[in-house]
Amino acid sequence: MTGTDPAAPVSATAGRCTADGHRAADHREASLAGPEAMGPQRFTNRELSWLAFGDRLLDLAEDPTVPLLERVKFLAIFAEGLDEFFQVRVSGLKEQVDAGLRARSADGRRPAEVLGAVRERVGTLVARQSAIFLGSVVPSLAEAGIHLPRWEHLDDDDRRHLAEVFHLQIFPVLTPLAVDPGHPFPYISSLSLNLIVRVGDPVTGLQRVARVKVPPLLPRFVVTADGERFVPIEQVIAAHLGALFPEMVIGEHMAFRVTRNADLIVEEDEADDLLAAVETELRRRRFGRAVRLEVAADMSTDMRDMLVRELDLTADDVYGSKAPLGLGGLWAVYGLDRPDLHCETWAPMTPPRLADAGNQPADLFAALRERDVLVHHPYDSFTTSVEAFVAEAAADPEVLAIKQTLYRTSRDSPVVASLIEAAEDGKQVAAVVELKARFDELNNIGWARALEEAGVHVVYGLVGLKTHSKTVLVVRREEDGIRRYCHIGTGNYNPRTARQYEDLGLLTADAEIGADVGDLFNVLTGFSRHSRYRRIVVAPTSLRQQILELVESETAAGELGRIAIKVNGLTDPEIIDALYRASSRGVRIDLVVRGICCLRPGVPGLSEHIAVRSIVGRFLEHSRIFCFGGEGRPLTILMGSADLMERNLDRRIEVLVPVVDPDLQERLLQILELDLADDTNAWRLGPDEHWERVPTRSNVSVQRTLQDLARERARRRREPEALATTSE
Repeated sequence: MTGTDPAAPVSATAGRCTADGHRAADHREASLAGPEAMGPQRFTNRELSWLAFGDRLLDLAEDPTVPLLERVKFLAIFAEGLDEFFQVRVSGLKEQVDAGLRARSADGRRPAEVLGAVRERVGTLVARQSAIFLGSVVPSLAEAGIHLPRWEHLDDDDRRHLAEVFHLQIFPVLTPLAVDPGHPFPYISSLSLNLIVRVGDPVTGLQRVARVKVPPLLPRFVVTADGERFVPIEQVIAAHLGALFPEMVIGEHMAFRVTRNADLIVEEDEADDLLAAVETELRRRRFGRAVRLEVAADMSTDMRDMLVRELDLTADDVYGSKAPLGLGGLWAVYGLDRPDLHCETWAPMTPPRLADAGNQPADLFAALRERDVLVHHPYDSFTTSVEAFVAEAAADPEVLAIKQTLYRTSRDSPVVASLIEAAEDGKQVAAVVELKARFDELNNIGWARALEEAGVHVVYGLVGLKTHSKTVLVVRREEDGIRRYCHIGTGNYNPRTARQYEDLGLLTADAEIGADVGDLFNVLTGFSRHSRYRRIVVAPTSLRQQILELVESETAAGELGRIAIKVNGLTDPEIIDALYRASSRGVRIDLVVRGICCLRPGVPGLSEHIAVRSIVGRFLEHSRIFCFGGEGRPLTILMGSADLMERNLDRRIEVLVPVVDPDLQERLLQILELDLADDTNAWRLGPDEHWERVPTRSNVSVQRTLQDLARERARRRREPEALATTSE
């Protein structure tokens, strides 16, 4: 592949981080002894890298060229992502600190040092989030006729309407909880929105504190009668506290929110019933340790100190916000039917080779016997490709068995409905349901039970490993014998996220790939140490080694070597060092990393030939592509479910599949080329660990271009049909 020349922009940045020629010489001298000689400074901290991704989301929320409600969406994504970051990553750091662990991370920091850096960075991000919301987004929404006013700014008509809503819909489900010697401080559930209220008795003069929880099933914003004003629900409650504490004097009242440790710990080797063990751990999760307290910025010191004390936190765990808390609730505003404030509606296209022929449904199995099909969501329709593949298999009397992995899916999943239909029709159906898919555990437990009731063989994967691969196997009886058909993808079998996430899938009837996937399912459902596969690459058995060997092959080629990789995260030290060694031999390396990246590009003598960029746009970039060689040398392209992170390489079942069809290879190369040419939604990582927006010069958008290409493929398919109709 031709790609972009990483040397020019990287070298320009590298020069800024070199105080003088001596530092560059030191780096080059160290590189001769291998990247390890440079020590931990060659890595970026994982936690801080994730927060840098959050900063990129805020860049888009602040960008006036982004449609207004899309900016609202990016604020909601940032808020939800930060919640999960505290529930999992920060809680883990705090546990390490409390346990007295002093082991250093790859970048050389001890847990306490990372935690301190995280707190400082989060404080800056929260302040930026508030400034964007209050100073930019709220005024812009008001100009568009969508108002998010404070209670005191409402007119009398709006107040009367909201008072009626309060008394009819909100007041009946509120439960004020006093705090006094007879009422201990109540348990505060994770991520719940609360009011802390100072209440005075006008007769005795005694003051008490009470807590009012906002029920999570109530909407985050209460809408006025005209549908144009969205008032935070805590302000509506605050305006009517007299109804909750009649004949009392209402003093200070402020919103607060608590985040608790939500990491799931299941000792699988000690659990006779994994499903029951996960259910028990989910109940325990509700009582996880508090790790963050969010408060209104103007909360009094004594009330803040009381919350810190009762929640067993420290002052460093408190984050004040001028904006309303829990901005993940902005999804309600994003969902408004205002096409003028959204991106243009996108309708995914049916892949041409899977399209209907006239009024007859396409024969997917015949199409796959002829040639592999690559599907690229959301540009290609998930419904008419992957869902149709499973549905056709379920309905086909010649299909004998269907086997599928399920990591995350929707509550109304057509794929799962097809599996149930197939089982009820007497087909052999097996589903590997990953119960430990974080924050989807309850959903997956529900699906596991529904599948079992329908007669599906449900298993929960291997002890100690999450099953993260995205695979479907269909076994069909045909005239020439049994044939296997497969889907191997990068994304979950979820129709909702398939419209929002960018993902790839390969549909194939290749006999060797089918045999490999069959062997993999036997490992997942049975008892086997099978580790040698013909074509697919599987973690944790061989994926790490295969990637290292491919990198080393390009390293041996020196300046003729070429590597291009697209992943969501790059954190594994061994893989990063291998890439550094390749760069030191002159191999040109382009990395497209959406989120966390612990590699430092452009460092003299270490990574001068590596460029790293991130694409963050309307669709969440989620596919993984690995390209080695090309430009006159043997070309290897793989795609699949694995990121280059320790968890994916060592603690999960992952699958990569080689793509060998020249036309499909060309499509994957085209995706990478567009990623490297994008200058509208791209950021570039410098050697100083700073991400900067790529300047817009050619106005290239990978996502917009891929939409245009999908339309063009559909148009070319329709033209022959139109000509045939005309000739008739």
